[in-house]
Parts: sequence; structure tokens; C-alpha cells
Amino acid sequence: MQTLHNTLEEMFARLAPQCLRSSKTCVVAGLAPAVHAGGSWAFSASAFATAGALGAAALLANRERQQKAPQCEGFFAPCKGNFKVCVCGGSGGIGQPLSLLMALDPNVGELSVYDLTVAMVPPGGVAADLSHLEKKVKVSGYAKSLEDKAVNVLGDCLKDCSLVLVPAGMPRKPGQTRDDLFKINANIAKEVVEACAKHCPNAVVALIVNPVNSVVPAMAELYKKKGLDPKKIVGVTTLDCVRANKFVGEITGVDPDDIEVPVIGGHAGVTIMPVFSQDKHAAKIPESQIPALDEHVQNAGTDVVNAKNGKGSATLSMAYAGARLGKAVLAGLNGTPTTECAYVMSDVESDMPYFTSKVTFGKAGVEKVHPVGKLNKYEETRLNEAKAALKKEIQVGLDYAKETSL
Repeated sequence: MQTLHNTLEEMFARLAPQCLRSSKTCVVAGLAPAVHAGGSWAFSASAFATAGALGAAALLANRERQQKAPQCEGFFAPCKGNFKVCVCGGSGGIGQPLSLLMALDPNVGELSVYDLTVAMVPPGGVAADLSHLEKKVKVSGYAKSLEDKAVNVLGDCLKDCSLVLVPAGMPRKPGQTRDDLFKINANIAKEVVEACAKHCPNAVVALIVNPVNSVVPAMAELYKKKGLDPKKIVGVTTLDCVRANKFVGEITGVDPDDIEVPVIGGHAGVTIMPVFSQDKHAAKIPESQIPALDEHVQNAGTDVVNAKNGKGSATLSMAYAGARLGKAVLAGLNGTPTTECAYVMSDVESDMPYFTSKVTFGKAGVEKVHPVGKLNKYEETRLNEAKAALKKEIQVGLDYAKETSL
């Protein structure tokens, strides 16, 4: 018993100063059961004295709410959140793996999987499958007919959601213009956004709906017209960063986990602009190789379509990227500010009302939109090229928003 006593005294002496620097009382709470197990309050009082008043208060408070406290991963790790998330289009090629990845996120306590009744796989079936995972998450499926309006039938699905991921819309067909695709997919996105505006207006709505460069401005402006926060509408461009990191890793031999190439601009063609000079590993790549690497990132989506013989597009990597953005949003909501590149309403470029740059997500969603940072001469030229193309695509979205409302 004396050995245990000494051990606890040493632990408290070590942890108490750190506890003072932490806002989480749970950092020392894990020791309460050990103290109680000793069976002696005189003994535990000695430990309290070693820990100091704050450590004692934390331990005593924890005893009263031990059953209610969220699970913490360690002494100084943040407690896990319990957020509700919805994946709209959850039965599709992106939606199913995205739903799986979100179900695995420790900050997700409830997951809604929504899709149309005409989907090849019923969303209820996806939900039933995911409900067998040995995770805390509760998964429910929701389906809507083509005739029903989402705003009228998705109340239970969207109520209390903190994050809505939208991998929806039609893929671009051969010979179809971007304007034609926009008209179809903007209406699909609008139906979901309208339902979110009514049932979860404070949720972050992450759009994976092409053409993102036009759809996001259109939906954000509609939110603004309705008196809601337009920065709740976020364009998911994370896949461009994922690809840039991977391709740099292949060239340099560095683990992609240690590479962080920001990708700014937009999310299509020349508007995709990796800033290789801002990553210490990518910056070592010879200048002569950068233009080809730049184009490789821009055209990576087409490479996947060609590799699938036109029978599919980037679904698995897109799901991974969407989950990475979702994880950042939820971490921020849970009190750990997290930064990812995203396409949002922005003033970092004075002539660009919407732009992709680093975005820090916090407890209210978008917390800070970061400036582009220092560029080299090649990147300055590319930025001008990207902006010229992006302006036109943004205007398409702005024109749509002027003609309609939620």
C-alpha cells in the first residue's frame, strides 16, 4: 500500500503543475478510481495535498459526473465530441466510403445517411451496415422520393446536425458544357441547402458538388440572402492538397504525412494552384520539374477517369479527402482549432469574393481565412492565371443566386 501511496504522490506531483495549464479537468480525473481503490480517504487526502487544491477539486468533481463525462483519450488529450453529422448522397460512390469514414471519427456520435429512393443502394441499407461497427456512433438512414421536397421531409435527418457533407450531383458527361452541368447540380445543391437552412442553420455545409467554383458562391449567396452566415457554406477542395502531398512524396521519397502543400485558387483545371514553395520538401524539387508537377495535380481527376475507362471517377480518394475536411471541422467545433485548405467566401484577394486558401475551423465553424502567403515568381504568374479563370466561374454562381432564393 505504501508503494502505491508513493507512486500516486509522484504522479500527482508531476501532473499538478501541468493541470494548472490545462482547461480540461479530465486531465487528472483518470486517477480518481485509483485513489478510491485504496479505500482510505486519509491516504487519498495525502495525494490531494501533493496535487494541490486544483487537482483535488478536479478529482472530487469528477467523482460526481464520472458517468456523464465524455471519454478522453489520455491525460492531456481533448475529450471526444458527440456531434451529429449527415452525409447527403450517402448511398453513392463517394457517399458510402465517406459515411464509413465519418462513422469512424471519434467526434461523431450520430450519423444520418440520406439519399434518394431511386438510389441503387437504399440509404437504410448503408445505415444498417454501418450500425454494426464497434463504435459509439448511432447510424440512421433516410430516403426521399424525387417528387418530395427535401425541406419538407428531412427534418429528423438534419435536426441538430453540426456538419452536413454533400457528395451529390451528376457527373459531367461527354460533350456537356460546365454551364449545363452547373444548371443541373446547382438545383440539386439548392434543395439540400434549403433544407439545411431550415433544419440546421448553424451547421457547416461542406459541398462536394461540381462545379464547386460556381456552386459554392451560388449557395453561399443564397444563405446570405436568407440572413444566414454565408461562411457556413464550404467548398471541399481537400483532394487537391492530398494529391499534391502524395505526388511530392513520390518525387522526394518523403512520407506524405510530413508534407503540407497548400493548394489555393479554386477546384477545377488551371484554378487549382499548388504552392509548392511553401512546403520545405516540395521546395527542394528542381524548378524545371514544377510546371509538370503543377499540371499533374490539376489533371489528376482526369487521370482517374481514364484509368477507370470512363466507368467512374475519383470516389475513394474524394471520400478520404471529404472525411479529412470533416474531421478538421469537427475538431474545431470540439475546441481544437484545425486548419485545412477550403473554398469559402473570402477577402484574402481583394478582387475575389470566393477563394481557396488555408482556413482555420473553430467552435463556430470558419474561424479564420488565411492569406495566400509568399509566392515565388512562377506562382505569382500562376495566381494571375488562376484568378482570371476563377472570376468567370464565380460570376456564374453569383448570377444564379440573383435569380433565385431559398
